[in-house]
Amino acid sequence: MLLFIRLSWKWTKRGIKAATACVLLGMIALLGTLAYAIMLGPPSLSTDQNTIYYQSDGEVMKGHDGGEDRYWVSLESMPDELVEATLAIEDHRFYNHFGFDLKRIASAALTDIKAMEMVEGASTITQQYARNLYLTHEKTWTRKLKEAFYAMRLEIFYEKDEILEGYLNTIYYGHGAYGIESASRYFFNKHADELTLAEATMLAGVPKGPSYYSPLADLENAETRQERILSRMNDLEYITSSEKNEAVTASLDYYDHSAEEAQAVAPYFQDEVVREAARVLDMDVEEVESGGFHIYTTLNPDHQAELEKAVDEEFSKAGEIETAAVIMDNETGAVTAMKGGRDYGSTTFNRVTQAKRMVGSTIKPFLYYSALKNGYTPLTMIESKPTSFQMDDGNAYSPSNYNNYYADDEITMAQAIALSDNIYAVTTNVDLGPKKLVDTLHDFGFKGDYPAVPSLALGTASISLYDMVEGYSRLASGSTAGQKHTITKITDQREKVLYEYEPVSSKDKDREPIDPKAAFSVAHMLTGMFDPALNGYMSVTGSSIADQLTRMYGGKSGTTDTDSWMIGFSPQYVMGVWSGYDDNRKITVQRDHQYSKELWANSMEKIHEPLPVSAFAPPADLKGVYINPETGKLSGPACPEERLVYMDKKDVPKETCKENEDSDINDIEEEINNDPWYKNVVDWFW
Repeated sequence: MLLFIRLSWKWTKRGIKAATACVLLGMIALLGTLAYAIMLGPPSLSTDQNTIYYQSDGEVMKGHDGGEDRYWVSLESMPDELVEATLAIEDHRFYNHFGFDLKRIASAALTDIKAMEMVEGASTITQQYARNLYLTHEKTWTRKLKEAFYAMRLEIFYEKDEILEGYLNTIYYGHGAYGIESASRYFFNKHADELTLAEATMLAGVPKGPSYYSPLADLENAETRQERILSRMNDLEYITSSEKNEAVTASLDYYDHSAEEAQAVAPYFQDEVVREAARVLDMDVEEVESGGFHIYTTLNPDHQAELEKAVDEEFSKAGEIETAAVIMDNETGAVTAMKGGRDYGSTTFNRVTQAKRMVGSTIKPFLYYSALKNGYTPLTMIESKPTSFQMDDGNAYSPSNYNNYYADDEITMAQAIALSDNIYAVTTNVDLGPKKLVDTLHDFGFKGDYPAVPSLALGTASISLYDMVEGYSRLASGSTAGQKHTITKITDQREKVLYEYEPVSSKDKDREPIDPKAAFSVAHMLTGMFDPALNGYMSVTGSSIADQLTRMYGGKSGTTDTDSWMIGFSPQYVMGVWSGYDDNRKITVQRDHQYSKELWANSMEKIHEPLPVSAFAPPADLKGVYINPETGKLSGPACPEERLVYMDKKDVPKETCKENEDSDINDIEEEINNDPWYKNVVDWFW
């Protein structure tokens, strides 16, 4: 027992010494840090946090948000309600701590330790101000330590009122508005000193998450947070219960920016740039907008201007139908122009990137690519007639052609894609097995969970226009190296490169590389939608705009009950257009189905005017041959129509259509000789 007491006392003394040493070392480290902070002197309070966007020509892009000008107002000029609301929700012990709220830090630390990651913050106003001035918004322990050090320096060299004034003049309120004066003008079109209690408490809640708590982005979330702020102010006795209730029920009149937004350069494009930057930098949208970055984009201002003009002209008398369009570089996937709707002022919903619609026949090129990879050729013949397909569940699937027109004979793949024959497409899909089309879509980068059913060949899947155009760019280029993007580079204010676009590796283990021969063969067949030589039981699907085109393009249209699509490409650019109603209303007027084609033809012609004519260059081991579209045989002197197709040399037919015609004549002569009626008629004639 005595030995146990002696050992316990021995270890107790050692523990006390160790604890004392730790405390001393901590104090020495703290004093050293404090001395170092003092030695560095006061940190600069200057800030320049506007994120700047550049067009592809290097010019600064005109933003579509307000608040580009910064305003500085003194703390005395700010209404007490605004200051008290901010303190209540952000840091009510601000005037009683030295930059750190130990109670909040302890609570947040326990939460973070339990989660084994940074999930909850305990930043005071001083720390937030330090972060906004000097640091990024990444959630790491390193950044938190730097934030604490800068907060200490601010507290050492500046008065509390100076810190609070700086914070309220630089914090980000969303929509490009930095500081309370800019926010007040943007949201309410008034000076900060004119804000009411209801307006002040609404604004005080926004900086926590501008994309989530802005009343212009989500009114319900904003009002919920405003009510919480008013309750906190009441608890802290900043306001009375009656003042709280009056503010909660007050009606707020927000300033209408639609006229300003109408003058912006590519606002839908800019929204996508911010979202893309948030993804590549792993930040929130508001952190990108307030981060002071330099973002270099792919926007071609000439392309955007032509697209905007074409939409205005085409849809000036179009009623309620909506549209979306995007232009992309074939080789790189760089987006050169984007229009997410007819009027950004009416809705910021981007129908290029955010809407998924049934794609109709625009899916067929990927089906025929799969067919070429599995033994088909551009001259494979399949009968076009009313057909029922037996499903695995025992039911019959009976697709139909447009207006129930059929060849009632065999047609080639080249003609089937030009006429958009549905029977040919479903027959091919069933013959290959629908899973092959699903696999092909995945190989081209589509990430959806698509049903492997016969009707997939007719575009029953819902896919965004953005993804469809990227798929066509890969088909036209024969490579998956290029991926859709709006940003080429992002730097910080010191021009340090934080991100730079690089083509993806073509050796993706999750998908097969694109076969350039099959891709080119399909891409060239898609030029047939404008070639009258492929007219058959109906005209080619691009006949209505073919006379507007001055160079060779490939393309495919698509029509469903509710959607109208046109996606087409030159050797340089691919453009996709969708038209329809946001509420999935059926398109009942035939003219409404023409808008997409007209907009596509108008825009593509305009953006190609300054470019030299360029041809589609086939891979070296593909052979181009002229065939007779009706028979699928080689063209000959007596053939009425001919069409160039590209295929493997081994698949080139040996017969010409002339040989086929000779055979038909011989059959007629034999029939005449063997039929007495024919013979009597001939004898009488002679």
